[in-house]
Amino acid sequence: MLSFVSWCCKINCSRNAQVACCLLPADSLTAPRIPSSDGRSLLLTPCLADTPAAQVLERAVLESRVREVEEENRQIRLQLSQSQGMAGQAADGNYGNQQWGASADTGPEDGDNTAEEKNNHTGCPRSPTVQKCELIHVACVCAGHNASRDVVTLVKSVLFHRRNPLHFHFITDTVANRILSSLFQSWMVPSVQVSFYDADELKSEVSWIPNKHYSGIYGLMKLTLTKALPSDLSKVIVLDTDITFATDIAELWGIFRKFTDKQVIGLVENQSDWYLGNLWKNHKPWPALGRGFNTGVILLYLERLRRIGWEQMWRLTAERELMSMLSTSLADQDIFNAFIKQNPVLVHQLPCFWNVQLSDHTRSEQCYTEVSDLKVIHWNSPKKLRVKNKHVEFFRNLYLTFLEYDGNLLRRELFGCPTQASPESIKLQKALEELDEDDQCYDFRRERLTVHRVHLYFLQYDYTPTEDNTDITLVAQLSMDRLQMLEAICKHWEGPISLALYMSDAEAQQFLRYAQASEVLKNRKNVGYHIVYKEGQFYPVNLVRNVALKNANTPYVFLTDVDFLPMYGLYDYLRKSVVQMDMAHTKKALVVPAFETLRYRLSFPKSKAELLSMLDMGTLYTFRYHVWPKGHAPTNYAKWRTATTPYKVEWEPDFEPYVVVRRECPEYDQRFVGFGWNKVSHIMELDAQEYDLMVLPNAFMIHMPHAPSFDISKFRSSSSYRNCLNTLKDEFHQDLSRKYGSAALKYLTAQRNI
Repeated sequence: MLSFVSWCCKINCSRNAQVACCLLPADSLTAPRIPSSDGRSLLLTPCLADTPAAQVLERAVLESRVREVEEENRQIRLQLSQSQGMAGQAADGNYGNQQWGASADTGPEDGDNTAEEKNNHTGCPRSPTVQKCELIHVACVCAGHNASRDVVTLVKSVLFHRRNPLHFHFITDTVANRILSSLFQSWMVPSVQVSFYDADELKSEVSWIPNKHYSGIYGLMKLTLTKALPSDLSKVIVLDTDITFATDIAELWGIFRKFTDKQVIGLVENQSDWYLGNLWKNHKPWPALGRGFNTGVILLYLERLRRIGWEQMWRLTAERELMSMLSTSLADQDIFNAFIKQNPVLVHQLPCFWNVQLSDHTRSEQCYTEVSDLKVIHWNSPKKLRVKNKHVEFFRNLYLTFLEYDGNLLRRELFGCPTQASPESIKLQKALEELDEDDQCYDFRRERLTVHRVHLYFLQYDYTPTEDNTDITLVAQLSMDRLQMLEAICKHWEGPISLALYMSDAEAQQFLRYAQASEVLKNRKNVGYHIVYKEGQFYPVNLVRNVALKNANTPYVFLTDVDFLPMYGLYDYLRKSVVQMDMAHTKKALVVPAFETLRYRLSFPKSKAELLSMLDMGTLYTFRYHVWPKGHAPTNYAKWRTATTPYKVEWEPDFEPYVVVRRECPEYDQRFVGFGWNKVSHIMELDAQEYDLMVLPNAFMIHMPHAPSFDISKFRSSSSYRNCLNTLKDEFHQDLSRKYGSAALKYLTAQRNI
């Protein structure tokens, strides 16, 4: 029988896929067969539906026969798994510390191999069986902005290979919770559940342990998982954030079935010499078995751990060792190893390809002989991608593949696995079904229903609220072609900034490298960068604006566009104006007059007097006076030239000034995508809510020249685009009338008179 299994796996391994084999009833197909208990002939064929053997089966025949032998197949796979596990435990010279724990994936054919070959090679028949649609639980400790970014790459690599439903359990601080909860809610991946647990509630469990590791207190949190995770959760895979999967995580989950009755923890041997104590003179590591174990990948049998009193056991171990060691050097890993040395029968040693550790001076190269041997890559060096390894380029490319991989492609249903749709998914599906595909504006309406992935606070962010409650956040949105404006804006505006960036996954990584290389940007921690990932054919400009608006953390917001530079000192001037205009108790929108230059190099005016001089000389112009005068003419630039106090202006059709308002202002209407009416509609709603439009006499901003956007080109060249925009305008007017009653009728009348 093993030869038949080997035949099956040879087919699949040649396709670089590590899969288990299915046993199906055979008809006239020519392929290796074995007799079944009832005398029928069984055909060995790969599980994957796109293999040559599977493709020749007619769909009707396959469906009927799968139902017949489903239970029989399960029993046979279970028997194969058990027989291989018994044979593996009987084999000699297995992975590293075999005398201390059973190895997971060995077979009787390993008997003639060298010990190194056994360590490195992954034979297909060794993969324990995991039931189709079996729920796999994964836990991860994540704190801060950088770790949240790393988790996304880890999750992408898991989702890319997975064929089972997943439940992620994240132990997070406040920052990571906000970032990841928003991300998963907007990602909407089928058959994926996510739960969050407050790390602050667990800190008291480990805060008494001195820890020198750079991970700080969060590096000890894995010790608390039996308490943190639900009491009815029996087992979980625990991963560090710097892990990349190169195979289906179900293979790792299946190893739980190879645990003996006493084993409670599955770990890979540590691949550095750290625990051997010979790295430098007087190097004294925590006690460990041989080379010790690495805790970047852990199989935790929670049910058994609770039964043996894990919480008390690790505490006693830590207290005992800290009497002489004084502190941990490798956080939870030191305590896990000290515990295992005292209780070796409790550990199940995993082959090292389940945690190929890419830190300097490790034995990671002995964990694989072929690319197909790689299972899990662990970037456990502070150097991360700059680590020394002769195959580091290959590992780096694999990591970058997932780093820049389009996460939208991972929103795929699992074939044959029923999924419980969320209320949001049901509501979205119903809305999509109500759309008329024959509507000439279908694409516009479809775009409004698109759920874009959102990654909040993509970079480090630190903001401390002011005591006087007058602080103002500059709010803007941009895409990759406006990235060059960021440094200049940061030089002109010293206050907090909330930016939403519409980018692909690959562009987000380019932005990250740009920001980290910029002396200006990397030194500004009060700028919140929020990535809205690209999807669809339109630029969802108002959705992107709303992401920036909703994530401003100050009482007031300055709503602008990224291609404008505010005057020097505008931040302080606006804060004073907020107080003078009593905006805390009145509904006002402070208008900042907009100007423009056609010159790419401009000596920026340092005062209103200097700006007026440049305006008279033709170096500057009032914004869009020559192509769209209605947009800003109501600002009344003639009056502004001599004004010394704020003055009120009335709303007029198509008025779209840049304003300072309270953060609780109406959001932008997301039906408007691409070019046209995206700001006009917002100002109209402010007026409908009876905001007074007040022009500030000593404030200004200047628009810098740039190439026309793709959306304005579509607007100018496509009559259907313009027709749909007019349709959306009419619908917006109707909605405004329903919302604000007779007070909103003036907008409809004004529009008809244009």
